[in-house]
Amino acid sequence: MTSAPSPEGNLRDLLQSKSIVICCGPGGVGKTTTAAAIGLMAAVRENKKVLVVTVDPALRLSDALGVDRLGDQPSRIELSGLQGSGKGELWASMLNTSLAWDNLVRRYAPDQATIEKILSSTLYANVSRRFVQSHDYVAAERLYELHQDGDYDLIVIDTPPSRHAIDFLDAPSKMAEFFSSKLLRWILAPYRSRWVGLASRPFTQIADRILGGAFLAEVAEFFYLFHSMYEGFITRSTAVENLLADPACAFVVVTTLSPGPRHEASYLIRELGQRGFHLAAIVANKVLPSYLADPVGRAAAARLRQDHEAISAAVAPQAGLESEILSGVLAELARNYRDYSHVALREAEERGRLGFAKCPVLDVAHLEHDIDDVFGLAEMGEMFWPQRGSQQS
Repeated sequence: MTSAPSPEGNLRDLLQSKSIVICCGPGGVGKTTTAAAIGLMAAVRENKKVLVVTVDPALRLSDALGVDRLGDQPSRIELSGLQGSGKGELWASMLNTSLAWDNLVRRYAPDQATIEKILSSTLYANVSRRFVQSHDYVAAERLYELHQDGDYDLIVIDTPPSRHAIDFLDAPSKMAEFFSSKLLRWILAPYRSRWVGLASRPFTQIADRILGGAFLAEVAEFFYLFHSMYEGFITRSTAVENLLADPACAFVVVTTLSPGPRHEASYLIRELGQRGFHLAAIVANKVLPSYLADPVGRAAAARLRQDHEAISAAVAPQAGLESEILSGVLAELARNYRDYSHVALREAEERGRLGFAKCPVLDVAHLEHDIDDVFGLAEMGEMFWPQRGSQQS
């Protein structure tokens, strides 16, 4: 099944002046595929150099592009054979959390000695994986770094499912909050004041017996070293937040029109609005054709369901078919049409509930095959990224 681009607009026009597109939405709705299709169409149709980055640890982006596992360093995707491919380039990468944290330490630590102490700490590996949504924070940092480098005309980010996408958006501010937290000040107090160290001695003596003095000392030293990167983290966190709110950064929420995903998408849309981010469009994926909800078609199916025996008796001799067999086929077709029309009507209702977002809702038809290469992505992209000069229907 295919469909023309939505009459409300298309992503080519909506994203024309954007340098960053962040795709987010519920799980299992085709968000990663949509992100890859957006990147592909911008490269093929607009001759842009595009990078698609997946923040989601799953391997769906590799599957959609039909390539081996992606790494932190961008890999160029072969586009030969696609209509319209010319000067444009499509690149893809997958966030490596450990490597990204190492790079952060090297960037923000005040000197080489501090860098080596942090990276060699036995606590570092665990902290860098679990500390303040570390995966989300370094993902936001990586986006900022790529944007600052200026190597790409467009960067498309594929985020984890909705609730985790919010963690990605909030990670910079949460990192800043941690550096100003009472917990961190308490941990660092013995390093800053001899009097505070004396006051806390009864507690630390008890903790020493339970956890071991060497362990507590290691924890305190690690966070003391970590705090040396305070200025860099705070400055960069503010810059990342500003970038996400910049007009050049657009969000695209991807969902299906089933009640559960639509409800999750609505939650995400409201969260984006509260943060002042620019929502360019909603992509309603895997949508049934609108004609299934048309009253005339529904009436024809109801008539066929009611009179399938009489219709088959009249038609079967002319077609050289057995009337009983044809009757069963017509009855089954009528039932299927009825069932699909019920789903199409429900989708129309769910689509209407997205109207509060006050942005275009672009329908992408349900495809009868999986997307596992650039040709499949191009087929999907045709639905929301028409060729220049084409008329929308």
